[in-house]
Amino acid sequence: MTLTRQSAGALLADLSARRLSAEELMRATLDRVVAVNGTVNAIVAMPDADALMAAARAADAAPRRGPLHGLPIAVKDLVNVAGLPATQGSPLLADFVPKTDDLIAARMRAAGAIFIGKTNVPEFGLGSHTFNPVYGATVNPYDPALSCGGSSGGAAVALATGMVALADGSDMMGSLRNPAAWNNVYGFRPSWGLVPSEPEGDTFLHQISTLGPMARSPQDIALLLDVIAGPDPRQPHGVRHDPIAPLRPCDPKGMRIGWLGDWGGAYPMEAGVLDCCKGALTALEEIGCQVEPLTPPFPAESIWNSWTTLRSWKVAAGLATAMAQPDQRAKLKDSAVWEAECGLALSAMEVHRASVLRSDWFRRAAALFEEYDALVLPAAQVWPFDANQPWPQEIDGHEMDTYHRWMEAMVPVSLAGLPCLAAPAGFGAQGLPMGVQIFGPRGSDARLLALGAAYHEATGWPQRAPPAM
Repeated sequence: MTLTRQSAGALLADLSARRLSAEELMRATLDRVVAVNGTVNAIVAMPDADALMAAARAADAAPRRGPLHGLPIAVKDLVNVAGLPATQGSPLLADFVPKTDDLIAARMRAAGAIFIGKTNVPEFGLGSHTFNPVYGATVNPYDPALSCGGSSGGAAVALATGMVALADGSDMMGSLRNPAAWNNVYGFRPSWGLVPSEPEGDTFLHQISTLGPMARSPQDIALLLDVIAGPDPRQPHGVRHDPIAPLRPCDPKGMRIGWLGDWGGAYPMEAGVLDCCKGALTALEEIGCQVEPLTPPFPAESIWNSWTTLRSWKVAAGLATAMAQPDQRAKLKDSAVWEAECGLALSAMEVHRASVLRSDWFRRAAALFEEYDALVLPAAQVWPFDANQPWPQEIDGHEMDTYHRWMEAMVPVSLAGLPCLAAPAGFGAQGLPMGVQIFGPRGSDARLLALGAAYHEATGWPQRAPPAM
């Protein structure tokens, strides 16, 4: 196995024992970036190679700072990193270079990570297809003509191609689950509040988006989760985190898993998606789980109506300043303007009613988890599509009425703030990856990852690297 295909755990163990130098790892990393990034465009805004090599040599000469000491990491371009451009894929921020780290970057830096650049995103992270007018599109390493998903598309591709061993992502409507599925890696959406957001603006109301780790195994996800999780005293909804690395697989025998499929037909699925996901269910059964199909536990349209209201409200809050200035508004993509307009038109009582629906769904889900250890949904409703297409217009003859309706299967998890592991499910007839969402009750993060570790040992899907890469 080449150095850049090794697990983060193995690399960090070798760095700690000085069997491997940060300089050696950085050279291998940069060589890998040169070899593949020109094709996939996953890592952007990279510092000069000589500066990165100097940072690696400095790490070798310094005392060990933390659990990520000497490990190269590229940070998602929705996160500010001191000294690196932070465009969020928007022309409005094309020249912005922050002077300080956001909280998640500060935690990774304090743990000893060496930042080698940013991972590419859609404009402002909106939409599950990674393209923007600043850096262009990131493409799928299993077929560069196709989308890699998003908004953590650059992160997933960097992992799949061996340019990094760990990556941070963020997830509002599947932004780390969809690209994990389409790039044959893992993504973890933690219980809402476990990984704090940036302590600015409102920190009470908008509980639908979260930061989270991505990797090629649940064991590696646990390493990064331990670094980025835990309360921030400046924010009101912090959740305590007890370290879980080194992560050990659980004994899954007898665990009850509920399969939600296409939610009783409410979620259109492209041909082959459900069949591929059922392969993951078979793998769970083979390690001892009891998998049972479930009827829809809550009306899909109620979940969708609640979600679109609360999401548009959040997007409008984030883009309100740009929307109020005609010159800035003109530089926003159409879908961002549409969603912000929807949010700006909402009344307080419409938001309240949406939150009541969210509360109803949370209570129903909590009741389900009294019977089931975890629930499973597909991590995408379509296979990776043409990278030149902004978003799928229809699925299996069903027209999509918004730019994000094709990701509706992501919403039950997001709306309730539940922890969810996006896990590879194998490959379809065209050789393209697919994945599943394995989710549980609030606070079950460690238990879900332990189940994921058992699943990973039985399947090892990310070991099947993109053939052309």
